[in-house]
This record gives sequence, structure tokens and C-alpha cells, in this order.
Amino acid sequence: MADPSAGLLDRRAIRLEAVAAGHEDAVRQCGAALVDVGAVTADYVESMLDRERSVSTYLGEGVAVPHGTGSGRAAILRDAIAVLRFPRGADWNGATVTVAVAVAARGDGHMAILAELARLLSDPGRARNLREAATADDITRLLQPREEEAAP
Repeated sequence: MADPSAGLLDRRAIRLEAVAAGHEDAVRQCGAALVDVGAVTADYVESMLDRERSVSTYLGEGVAVPHGTGSGRAAILRDAIAVLRFPRGADWNGATVTVAVAVAARGDGHMAILAELARLLSDPGRARNLREAATADDITRLLQPREEEAAP
């Protein structure tokens, strides 16, 4: 079976040593990673900031999932995700985020990765592995749907 996440996570959009002054800076960096891989236009970054101002995208376990508003979809060129790790943490309105998984999606192609992220966060050990991932391969492996769960 083909991996449903294939093509969504460009290795160039994995940044393991990011440093952010706060959540807005972190969101801008996430958006820039999506821009850099040609997934979105710069307008999407503003949409991501608008979303964050209306509702926090912090999920818990040190992970946030910044994404744009519905009106920002026009700035999405293709579905993609970016993963930024903030080893020293980024303040996210009082919470500390060490991993941000940015999402740009016009359709539902990203749902398998988000489902795996939810499963990962429900397991404190696997969540720690994501926060401590040292390589792009580690990130890719952790977010890839497990074979037994990906099969029809």
C-alpha cells in the first residue's frame, strides 16, 4: 500500500535546531518552511497567525500544530507539512512547545499524519521520542502511519 503521507513532508521542511522568541516567531518560522518548499504563498503565513490569535494550536505534550484559517486555503499551492523542533522550547502563551507540526491542506491528504500525531501524543514515550528526535529520518519514521493501522 502506498504511504498516504508520501510527498507531504519534504525533508527540507524539517528543521531540528530552531530557536523562537515566542509563539508568533515560531509560527512565522513554520510558515516560512512551507513557503521554502513551495507549498504555500507568504499570505498563508498571515493566515496561520490569524488562526493562532483566535485559538491556540497547542495540543499538549510540548507539541503545537499551527495551520491557517479556512480563508487561507487560497494561499495553499499543495498539501504539505513542516516539522520544526525547538530544543530550548518556545513559549506558546504560557506552554512550552518543543515541536511544531505545521499543516497546509486544501484536502484531507494530511489526515493520516495528523491521526498518527494524535496516537503518538497519547503515548508519553513516543511523544518524548518526537520531542527528542535528532534526525529528519527520526521525524519521518515517527509520523509515518504504522503498517498495521494503515492497512485497509
